[in-house]
Amino acid sequence: MPLTFCTLASGSKGNCIYVSAGDQAVLIDCGLSAKQTLLRLEAKGLSPHSIKAIIITHEHSDHVRGVRVLSKRLRIPALATGATWAATKDKDAVRHVPMSAGRALEMAGIKVHPFSVSHDAADPVGLVLTAGGVSLGVATDLGAPTRLVRHHLAGCAALVLEHNHDATMLAEGSYPPWLKQRVRSAHGHLSNDQGAELLAELVHQGLKQVVLAHLSEQNNRPDLARDAAQNCLSGCGSDADLWVASQEQPSDVFTL
Repeated sequence: MPLTFCTLASGSKGNCIYVSAGDQAVLIDCGLSAKQTLLRLEAKGLSPHSIKAIIITHEHSDHVRGVRVLSKRLRIPALATGATWAATKDKDAVRHVPMSAGRALEMAGIKVHPFSVSHDAADPVGLVLTAGGVSLGVATDLGAPTRLVRHHLAGCAALVLEHNHDATMLAEGSYPPWLKQRVRSAHGHLSNDQGAELLAELVHQGLKQVVLAHLSEQNNRPDLARDAAQNCLSGCGSDADLWVASQEQPSDVFTL
């Protein structure tokens, strides 16, 4: 049973990833409107009726904006840690399935293993999703690539990794000083260089697909993120495919 995934959107205006095993699927976050999420699923030939749950990584609006409407429309639950669920505002009538960092569970035929990450949210998590003997690792909104993060992402056949900003563009950009400090703090977001350094530690022979995620519209460019990651992959002798996720368009549908 192959593991399939597609980034429907990635960036500060909305994040959503579709992951399936056979005829069942989950969404990781739903930061788009329900309408836009359904349109993007349709555009990629992905059935919304296959989706059995929405897994929430943290409560920021660009990750949960569409959760209430879509979960009610599809009659599916939302999985989130207790602290994340308590901090999520727009959740009326949504069925909550508790999850905890460090404790694996199964949903839609996929083993889901949440792990703690460093970000300025109540209880943020990264995820490793496994089916058919292969794993997809997801770590965005990541202030620091901790030992725990590296441990969980090791050995994944595909990675969705944050490459949020170019350090020079952030430093010279229009953000106020406090926001620049937040972004580059240990509870903020990874730069292209930090993301590439993490990627270098995770490269292995079985790594097939890398997706660069959560690029800042103001403080990054796709070519800068791609160059940082590609230089890393080339330097490590890896032939993994590289894709830069977009805020406006879904990615290809990747099958592992």
